[in-house]
Amino acid sequence: MSDKFQMFENRLSKVYRHLSKTARRQGITCFRIYDRDLPEFPLIIELYEDHVYVAEYRSQHGMDDEAYDEWLQQSLAVTAKVLEVPESRLYLRTRQRKQSRQGQYEKLDFSKEEFVVQEGGLRFKVNLSDYLDSGLFLDHRITRQMVREEARDKKVLNLFCYTGSFSVYAAAGGAASVTSVDLSKTYLQWAEDNMRLNNLFDPAKHQYVHADVLQYLDELKLNTYDLVVLDPPTFSNSKRMKDFLDIQRDHADIINKVMLAMKPGGVLYFSNNLRKFELDEAAITASTVKNIAKQTEPFDFQGKLLRHCFRMIK
Repeated sequence: MSDKFQMFENRLSKVYRHLSKTARRQGITCFRIYDRDLPEFPLIIELYEDHVYVAEYRSQHGMDDEAYDEWLQQSLAVTAKVLEVPESRLYLRTRQRKQSRQGQYEKLDFSKEEFVVQEGGLRFKVNLSDYLDSGLFLDHRITRQMVREEARDKKVLNLFCYTGSFSVYAAAGGAASVTSVDLSKTYLQWAEDNMRLNNLFDPAKHQYVHADVLQYLDELKLNTYDLVVLDPPTFSNSKRMKDFLDIQRDHADIINKVMLAMKPGGVLYFSNNLRKFELDEAAITASTVKNIAKQTEPFDFQGKLLRHCFRMIK
């Protein structure tokens, strides 16, 4: 093995050993192991129980096709060896460096290798083969638990709900109702599936709304919700949206519309992944705004978490 791959193996072994101990102690079975730690290996590696997700960030590697294929195969072989999983349980995804999330959720493959994982005593369907993302964003593990602890008897709204993991946590926390809104019927169905997996599916209490969130906000009744989760894409120009979304430009307007739909004293969790995001606090009509990015940083993302997270009270 060349020095370069030996270095990768040593690094991966070290972080895996360290993170596994913390994960075991916290009862966590899905966590991020490696996040572009070495520039020669621009990979993200996550463990979903006994399956491994590997995302490769396209970089200017300067290799010809043959050398690149060999590099990739050897990187995967090292990953399988260190994590002690067969290569058949490694799922590789290639990410372009791009701001738009539009292509992010398009179907990539049709092998449909779905399985169920546990988090916080709850069950979630993940799919490592067909989409760029797994269906469960590991970096929001702590934020989800906060929502669960606050949800009892609350009317909860989950905007840009994706696969509904926040909705499941809210329902598990005893929410009076949960409304999940997304532009993708696929993800709304996935959110329903996740509710069913946890015996929380109840059409009398929980709704799944197929809508463009930007338009939906204008239809919301005033003073309705106690707890809102708003985790929008950084940028979206989906063909199905009336307007395109730019979270830096639009966030104050969106948050203020959400505030109108919230009851006085209601709580909003707002997060986004724009690296250089700056909150325009002066333009926001919340009574208190607290940056909780540090508080919601899981052990496996320490020092690597590029998202922003705020807790706001109307």
